[in-house]
Amino acid sequence: MSPLILAILVVICIGALGVAFVPSLAGSSRADKRMKALQADVQVRRQTITADKTRETRRRTVQDALKQQSEQLNSRRAKTTLKHRIFQAGIKTSLRAWIRNSIILGVGLFAVLVIVQVPLLYAGVIAVAGAYVLPNFYLRWRRKRYQSAYLDELPNAVEAIVRGVRAGMPLNDSIRLVAKEVRQPVRSEFMRVLDQQSIGKSMAEAVPVLFERVPLAEVNFFIVVITVQQQSGGNLSEALSNLAIVLRNRKKMKAKVKAMSSEAKASAMIIGALPVFVIGSVSVVSPSYLSPLFSTSAGMVCLGVAVGMMLAGAFVMNRMIQFDY
Repeated sequence: MSPLILAILVVICIGALGVAFVPSLAGSSRADKRMKALQADVQVRRQTITADKTRETRRRTVQDALKQQSEQLNSRRAKTTLKHRIFQAGIKTSLRAWIRNSIILGVGLFAVLVIVQVPLLYAGVIAVAGAYVLPNFYLRWRRKRYQSAYLDELPNAVEAIVRGVRAGMPLNDSIRLVAKEVRQPVRSEFMRVLDQQSIGKSMAEAVPVLFERVPLAEVNFFIVVITVQQQSGGNLSEALSNLAIVLRNRKKMKAKVKAMSSEAKASAMIIGALPVFVIGSVSVVSPSYLSPLFSTSAGMVCLGVAVGMMLAGAFVMNRMIQFDY
């Protein structure tokens, strides 16, 4: 081999080694860019994996908190005794006084029926039924009225808490402000939350007392939001702001359903009151016409059957005009 060819081969080998081991000779800017892009991809991948792990941990924490909260609220909802219904109606009468007043009502009703010469057996049955049914109807009416007044004011209370939190106030101070400024019955209920905190309970432990008085889905939403935020963190003002919007939308939906069902309710009330109105009118025009219903055994049986059918019809119509929303 000639020396010239050997020299050329040596130069080529040296150049190849230089290109292989000295990236600057082959344009290091592209290699650096590729290395930086690779490192950036690795960092982004690591950040994505870390964010996914954090999100999964937070999701599990929220799920555990929701499950625990739902179990506690379901156990509280199961308390449907007469004492709890009196408490949920906002009535300050004790259970003993309520039972005593019911007995007095039954005795008074029995005395009135005896005075109008109703047979003792029928008078006793009607008096017992009245002593049980009438107080329960009144209790149910008071309970619904209390819950309705509570739901009317709850969105304003939640928005007041949102404004306080956004202004930099702690949650406790915001709730204390609500307990002073909003109307009843929300004011007294939030005062109960503050009373629970004053004896050493945390906010997550004190808020569920709201559900004892008003066992409704809207109150459950508020309790879950506060409990989850206290356990797992998060933007409380944004969560409560969204909750206030949900509460107002549910209130609008209830008003819409009430307006759409008002015609059916009016028809049911007219149909239910029509027999009573006819009996009263006939009794005034011709008092002796209906006397066999009260003076003969067959008439009493017919009257009892008619009353039973009327009650069954009223119950069916009442269930037909009840809407879940």
